[in-house]
Amino acid sequence: MKKPHSGQSHFRSQSRRTNQPGVSRKTSKFSLEGKIDMTAFGDAYLVSENFHEDVFIPGKCLSNALHKDFVQVEVRSRDHRGRHVGMVTKIIKRSQTEFPGAVELHADFAIITTDQKKQSFQIRVPIKLSMGAVNGQKVLCRITRFPDPGELAEGKVVKIFGKSGEHNTEMQSILYNYGFPPVFPKEVEDESKHIPDIIPDSEINKRRDFRKTPTFTIDPEDAKDFDDALSLRKISDNRWEVGVHIADASHYIRSGTALDKEAFHRATSVYLVDRTVPMLPEKLSNHLCSLVPNEDRLTFSVVFEMDENAVVHKSWFGKTVIRSAKRYSYEEAQKTLDTNQGVFMKELSVLNRMAEKLRSERFKNCAIDFETQEVKFRLDSEGKPLELLVKERKSTHLLVEEFMLLANRAVAEEVGKTNKNNLMIYRVHDSPDREKLRNFARFAEQFGYFISFNDRNRISKTLNQLRQDSSGKPEAGVLQQLAIRTMAKAIYDTEPIGHYGLAFDYYSHFTSPIRRYPDIIAHRILFNHLKNKPIPLKKAELKKMCHHCSLQEKEAMDAERDSVKYKQVEYMKNFIGKIYQGVVSGIAEKGLYIEIPETHCEGFLRLSELKDDFYFSMKEKYQVVGRRWGKVIRLGDAVSVIVKSANVALRAIELSKV
Repeated sequence: MKKPHSGQSHFRSQSRRTNQPGVSRKTSKFSLEGKIDMTAFGDAYLVSENFHEDVFIPGKCLSNALHKDFVQVEVRSRDHRGRHVGMVTKIIKRSQTEFPGAVELHADFAIITTDQKKQSFQIRVPIKLSMGAVNGQKVLCRITRFPDPGELAEGKVVKIFGKSGEHNTEMQSILYNYGFPPVFPKEVEDESKHIPDIIPDSEINKRRDFRKTPTFTIDPEDAKDFDDALSLRKISDNRWEVGVHIADASHYIRSGTALDKEAFHRATSVYLVDRTVPMLPEKLSNHLCSLVPNEDRLTFSVVFEMDENAVVHKSWFGKTVIRSAKRYSYEEAQKTLDTNQGVFMKELSVLNRMAEKLRSERFKNCAIDFETQEVKFRLDSEGKPLELLVKERKSTHLLVEEFMLLANRAVAEEVGKTNKNNLMIYRVHDSPDREKLRNFARFAEQFGYFISFNDRNRISKTLNQLRQDSSGKPEAGVLQQLAIRTMAKAIYDTEPIGHYGLAFDYYSHFTSPIRRYPDIIAHRILFNHLKNKPIPLKKAELKKMCHHCSLQEKEAMDAERDSVKYKQVEYMKNFIGKIYQGVVSGIAEKGLYIEIPETHCEGFLRLSELKDDFYFSMKEKYQVVGRRWGKVIRLGDAVSVIVKSANVALRAIELSKV
């Protein structure tokens, strides 16, 4: 299931600390290998695990490389912004050969224009290989010959999704576009089907038995994959045993199998507006691994002995068996807390008090208290959006989150601190970029807020103070979003540099192995560590796995955002010509991004639409300025706008100034 997340989770510009093995230097030039990450403007970056920063590649220097292709790049110089600049010299491995796209029929061939938003291109398909696709449909096209520069790719249609613009067609297109097909290879499905449904007594007898301990899950209302459960047992007047029980996916997914290889390839489940595409086949994700109520389930647990003040006195790690007694939704658990009525009312109340103290202690230690706003949709039977809603964060979300954070931290400390030579997969989050922070501080000063960037802890404290002081004010949303953009991006790595946003020296991901492959890696490493067995991985191999999982996480997030943006634009098609009060939420070279709080949507207002002056952009100062009269429009300013157009294919809402 998808849990509330803490910390940041995008990928560009994370400082990767490395000795740069495999970098070949020739005078001022050197070669690198890595993956292409396209931008929306036709340029790209090379993301390499062997270099400390991303290398900028102008569009004209891509040599027909596509998004996520593994390539060799010759790094030649730095540009005026100080970025390393390179050109693709060799395409080592194509990332994908199948692309969704729209059909345009001709006499004896069809042209498929791919759906890739960052790098759309065309594929020529002979009519006999088009599966009878017609104009107005979207298909999946397999490339049979990649093009030389200036030529079209050649291919054949392998699947017809349906009519362009229909809900299911577009959702399927998004999934295939980002590399997360909703079907698993036959050998993977066959392998999962052969896993026994019954847990043998011999396996149960190896494990610590929690089946008689009060245990329950708390998840979203529509969740089917229950990764984690909580148990609580009083062991003395002032001591509690708190169990964080995590689905033992690594018991079923053996290293090197087809199932394991597919899980690693995907690396994550994907959550679109109306569906989940799991990392594991349904038999595992929704059944054998899912901690459903009233069924014996195998788990890997972290068990804490804690007092009333949520201080941990002892920790135990090991393989267990549980039998969840209840499946709570967040709403039902919240109702139990609010009314003091329900089957596990006492347990929930104790855990909630502990979670509040854990959370308070984190912020005392300079964790950062910023949360992003997530939207959800109420759809009709055909998938059309009827209403946009903001997901509400309840205290039960925070309850679960705190104990998952506690378990993740404990696992990372158990492996990383007790034996510093042990390999481990860490979730790391570096401190903010000083230049970005300095620009943000200048902007915040315009609203009367002071941001210190003298040391790590002081930065955290002043950012938290900013959130408190701006709460409820018009500029609050913009300041919070801009503060988040100053942060580094959390990634997976083998070096325990800590998690700045959470204020943890050691942190890993352990609590969601049904939906995240890094958690499966952490399970395997912890199990070997507890058995004093060597970890069957070399550091370089684990580093490659970390890099892949970080990239796949970004792809999954982009797919989710794409589906959300699609529905937002589709929703706003109903309001062409309507006037809204908006807030400037972003500055671009040619215009302003305007958030419309009433609909939770963002549109684009071109500078050419501002008729009272000739404006130019000053992105570094988060403002645009009129050349003639000097009028300034800055981030956070209120603007009245009219919805001019809504293009679902481009995911674009165009606005005009009132």
